Amino acid sequence: MSWVRLLAVVRKEFIQVIRDKATLRIVIAMPVVMMFMFGYVVSTDVKSVPTAVALMDTGLPAREILERFQETGYFNVTRYVGSAQEVGRLIQAGEVKVGIVVPADYSENVSSGARAQMQVLIDGSDPLISRTAVSTSELLGQITGREIMTERLRNVSGVAVSGDLPVDVRARVWYNPNMESIKFNMPGLIGAILQNITIILIAGAMVRERELGTMEQLIVTPVRSAELIVGKMAPYVVIASLDAMMVVVVGMTLFGMQIVGSVMVLALSAFIFLLSSLGLGLLISTVSQNQVQAMQLSQLFVLPSLLLSGYMFPREVMPHVLQVVSLGLPLTHFLQVLRGVILKGMGLDLLWRQTVVLFAYTAVILALAAWRLRKRLD
Repeated sequence: MSWVRLLAVVRKEFIQVIRDKATLRIVIAMPVVMMFMFGYVVSTDVKSVPTAVALMDTGLPAREILERFQETGYFNVTRYVGSAQEVGRLIQAGEVKVGIVVPADYSENVSSGARAQMQVLIDGSDPLISRTAVSTSELLGQITGREIMTERLRNVSGVAVSGDLPVDVRARVWYNPNMESIKFNMPGLIGAILQNITIILIAGAMVRERELGTMEQLIVTPVRSAELIVGKMAPYVVIASLDAMMVVVVGMTLFGMQIVGSVMVLALSAFIFLLSSLGLGLLISTVSQNQVQAMQLSQLFVLPSLLLSGYMFPREVMPHVLQVVSLGLPLTHFLQVLRGVILKGMGLDLLWRQTVVLFAYTAVILALAAWRLRKRLD
């Protein structure tokens, strides 16, 4: 082995890497982005869960137990409402994950020695949050009950003391009573698969066609740029739609997934989401010089989408800044629609915001991709 020749090859490779500015930027940026994302997002610690409270008793015992819930750090009271029905509506709409219902006779029962009951309603579509909420609320009820019983025994003054704990906190899990992870993961998996396949498929196909020189052959034909863009996307729309139907069928037949809500709402949102993913893939292809760059840029978008959208980890446990950033990802809104329709049976009356955001995002990204591609064609 000649060290001179070896060093010459090494020097040549370094020069080639340095000259490839686009790939170099991706290689440097990706580890930083991955460390940032995994460092802040990958956490199983549940805290500050959005919570609604129906406080129908203003007595001291009622206020005290509500303060105990907030002091745990797990529950972040964002809404005060007047009834248990309103709490249920907020949970179904996805505005809160937990609802605490304190009945009007809670303080009176605590003071009189009767058993005081309260209810904690929990959105079971996310098992990580629901398990924490159930265990924390029930444990909090037991601790409060023991403290009240101890106080009664210390001050026996005509108050009847029974063997049962005086506080009964009943946790009720909706939509996924058994808190099965598969029911939470399947809708998210559908969205993740559709996005990843669609973006990588069209980005790689467009760049490969440019490398083979067939794109230049199309440019010299009378076909207009708009016609070329629509014509190029049409087959991938059909393929992506077939993929969508296929993953839903597999989820239902092999994993027991059940669609509680409207299939039409699910199909409409999936079609809009697929168009946005195709637009992203098309946009990536316009800034990529080769297939390697296209794959790297695709992964640079796909990874944050999987981490920030709520697919792998609840958005509620993320820092507020990352929650805001996640709103700019189409997968975030599509997952809300998927879980809302499949698990909760929600319709467009509750999911219209997510659908409108998906449509607006799709329109913007398709317009930007078409402008970039037309610029390259011209």
